[in-house]
Amino acid sequence: MRIGITCYPTYGGSGVVATELGIELAALGHEVHFISYSQPFRLNGRDDGIFYHEVPVSNYPLFEFPPYDLALASRMAEVAEYYSLDLLHVHYAIPHSVSALLARQILATRGRRLPFVTTLHGTDITLVGLDRSYLPITRHAIQESDGVTSISDYLREKTIVDFDVTRPIKTISNFVNCDVYTPFTDEAQKAEARSRFAQPDEFLLMHLSNFRPVKRVTDVVKIFARVVREVPAQLVLIGDGPDRSTAEWLAHDLGIHARIHFVGKQERVSNLLGLADLFLMPSQLESFGLAALEAMACKVPSIATRVGGVPELIEDGVTGLLFPAGDVDAMAAGALSLLTDPPRLNAMREAARKDAKKRFCANLVVPQYVRFYEQVLGTNPP
Repeated sequence: MRIGITCYPTYGGSGVVATELGIELAALGHEVHFISYSQPFRLNGRDDGIFYHEVPVSNYPLFEFPPYDLALASRMAEVAEYYSLDLLHVHYAIPHSVSALLARQILATRGRRLPFVTTLHGTDITLVGLDRSYLPITRHAIQESDGVTSISDYLREKTIVDFDVTRPIKTISNFVNCDVYTPFTDEAQKAEARSRFAQPDEFLLMHLSNFRPVKRVTDVVKIFARVVREVPAQLVLIGDGPDRSTAEWLAHDLGIHARIHFVGKQERVSNLLGLADLFLMPSQLESFGLAALEAMACKVPSIATRVGGVPELIEDGVTGLLFPAGDVDAMAAGALSLLTDPPRLNAMREAARKDAKKRFCANLVVPQYVRFYEQVLGTNPP
């Protein structure tokens, strides 16, 4: 198939999943065309069958805000017609579904069918879409999509209830390439890489996010502050965003800044996650928890919150520990209970990798998208 993919090309989960999906689809022999305002950060030009089309946005004095959604619709229609795309797959409802709907209507006037699939990722439903300014258009775009998927059952049910959606929504979970996200097998190599952050007798905790308020990065720092009072440890914070400065100053005020490594955005987080003993994800809300899955695949269990779709990913007490959002004392105690019980921690590490391979590897999930595309196109009826 020839598939057009549109996503936010940044470090958020929706962009990561969309980009990884395109890479996996191309590896299966499909032709993938990314259509966005900049190249997705995980695309590096090495993959055959992948093409990128930039969306130019004119900034006329008439426009107080450049109309990206209209420029995107025009570019979608143009790319689809020129390269004979079979369908569009848009990630994140606002504004991508609306733009795809316009592109479909443009091509319909020329006698061309261009179906589009919308994948719902989280804040497009739980935050942005529920804004009264966007709710009617978000609902309309979802209803008018030729196919809709959701990354978790939680998000699917929330969409149906909050938006009064009557069309079917299929849950297709996020995924990870289990051949890329792997635990270290060479202990000497792991020890050398780990020495950048921690001494051999220190534990290493890790967090990965876009540092938005919903990720509660300051809670990560507070949890670590409680842990490091009891055991020698270091913390690696991967990513960047609006709450980074707040987290840095909190670490300074707590007197633990020398033990915290802010490494910024990283393209190859798979090289870092496997170094950790525990992953911290104290989010206020997660529709899935992709970063925790990436850690699981690297044989690293999570201390996380029992919110949204996280319980669909992490089995409490087996592949991680779940706590109420904001309960930093309980999360710190949970982390310490694992760090001071090596047999239990090792069992959880093994279970995390095993579950990731059993349920969430790309070779299990990507074919679900392919079958869904075929159903939308009518080549493989359900």
